[in-house]
Amino acid sequence: MRLNDKLPPSFQSIVKPAFEALSAQVVDRLWAKDHRLWKPDPKEIADRLGWLTVQNQMRQQLGQLQRCVVAAKSLNIKDVVLLGMGGSSLGPEVFRTLFGSQNGFPRLWVLDSTIPGWVRQVTKAISPSRTLFLVASKSGGTIEVMSLFAHFWNLVMKAKRNYGGKQFIAITDPDTGLEKMARDYGFGEIFTNPPDIGGRYSVLSLFGLVPAALLGLDIARLLERAAGMAELCRQQKDIEGNPGAYLGAAVSSLAKAGRNKVTVIASPSLSTFGLWVEQLLAESTGKEGTGLIPIAQEPVLRPHAYGTDRFFVYLKLKGDKNHKLDRAVQSLVKAKQPVVRFDLRDRYDVGAEFFRWEFATAIAGHLLGIHPFDQPNVQESKDNTNRVLEIFQSTGRLPEQVNSHPKNAAQDLSSRLQPGTYVSVLAYTTPSRSLETAVNRFRKVLMARHRVATTFGYGPRYLHSTGQLHKGGPNTGVFLELVDRMTPDVPIPGKPFSFGTLAQAQAAGDLESLSTHHRHAVRVQLGRDQPATVAAITAALTDSASSRRHTTSKKRRKITRR
Repeated sequence: MRLNDKLPPSFQSIVKPAFEALSAQVVDRLWAKDHRLWKPDPKEIADRLGWLTVQNQMRQQLGQLQRCVVAAKSLNIKDVVLLGMGGSSLGPEVFRTLFGSQNGFPRLWVLDSTIPGWVRQVTKAISPSRTLFLVASKSGGTIEVMSLFAHFWNLVMKAKRNYGGKQFIAITDPDTGLEKMARDYGFGEIFTNPPDIGGRYSVLSLFGLVPAALLGLDIARLLERAAGMAELCRQQKDIEGNPGAYLGAAVSSLAKAGRNKVTVIASPSLSTFGLWVEQLLAESTGKEGTGLIPIAQEPVLRPHAYGTDRFFVYLKLKGDKNHKLDRAVQSLVKAKQPVVRFDLRDRYDVGAEFFRWEFATAIAGHLLGIHPFDQPNVQESKDNTNRVLEIFQSTGRLPEQVNSHPKNAAQDLSSRLQPGTYVSVLAYTTPSRSLETAVNRFRKVLMARHRVATTFGYGPRYLHSTGQLHKGGPNTGVFLELVDRMTPDVPIPGKPFSFGTLAQAQAAGDLESLSTHHRHAVRVQLGRDQPATVAAITAALTDSASSRRHTTSKKRRKITRR
């Protein structure tokens, strides 16, 4: 594995001051867990640095992980469903898509949604009595996770030949409500994670390793790769040879120079790694009106589709289908865009990449003057959701929402696009290939015609990922919220509201939070043919751009005739 590729020479001078700043024992202080690198107040810093050495702690958990795998086989488990949000789900999603289930091991489903269609989809795909459920929550009380647990517990208890609580595993911090509930319900296993690790830094802890072990991964090998990268990141004397410090210096320096859109281009098998990076960078740095704006899974176009606000990181997995991406990245280099490339010799090198990016994020936080271990704006959307649910419970109705017509939404969006803007599509609906194809077409038009960066996230997943950045980061985002009709709905056992109502409340609560922070957002109701709704917005966007060009051309002809 190449440890790191350097930026092109023309960008090295931009990063040089950061290297000089880091030479003041910053790496040594980070390893010493000195919270003053970020803020004088140790709040949420001193107890959030366990990720630095977690790979060593996790080696002691290999026996328990193996016993968990053996127990699953004894129950003849065919599927594993992970119920978790944000840091509890995005790492396992990388393992699921990168490795898949190994021979003789169950399939993994990552369910981080309250959308009833998504809940139904997973429910129909599994056999309840032959499924293991991972209930994962650091806080132990996440509303999405607890609602999903109630649904699947009810499902299992009704199934013939079920094993009851043995089909459930809890992954949480010590002394949480989830740990107590797991004991009361007789869960088959309770994994208590080291409490000094924040959710988005937890992929190499039990939150990531339990689902990875159930997929059949070689956990010792994964941890070995992470430990190797950690050792390289200890270098203080040779900052440019420190993989994590180099990346942290590069992203923060280029962000200060106006290139704050950290665009991850990844080999096809690694595509979901960008979603994990997205949460790590967005929640860690998107605050105090500044921060890094991660761009994941964006269509890769020719250089003219990109502005001067980009920094590209190409993650190349050896043996993957990389020819098309290689050509595209080479074109970006020729176009004088800043590009670095990290080569993975095999899939297990993802363990090293997880650590590199975590270390880089901590370094970038120091250089940007940001506290990278809190998320001050995330709670707002949760509070707004609870307020909307209270209105529903007292009146029996959700507050009315203003929906834009696709054409009006396109005109509204296009009128606000300028250099440095990014457009974020927030879709409260069930994932589908046809919808994602339509959204990709929308993103391509925005990029090609306006040269703006684009992001796409499913709600409510993004609330635990990029939601912090949307409200606390630079006020350069324009938001398009797409909401489906949530029918047919799915009830939540023991609750006076359904999954559909909860999802609608989350969508409404986030819009309110965006408005509070003076972010511009439009809401469009998705029809029965959801790709057609997105296509209508794209078509209107194209028409409005053509109309502007036609008007400009007419003005020029008039001036010429004069």
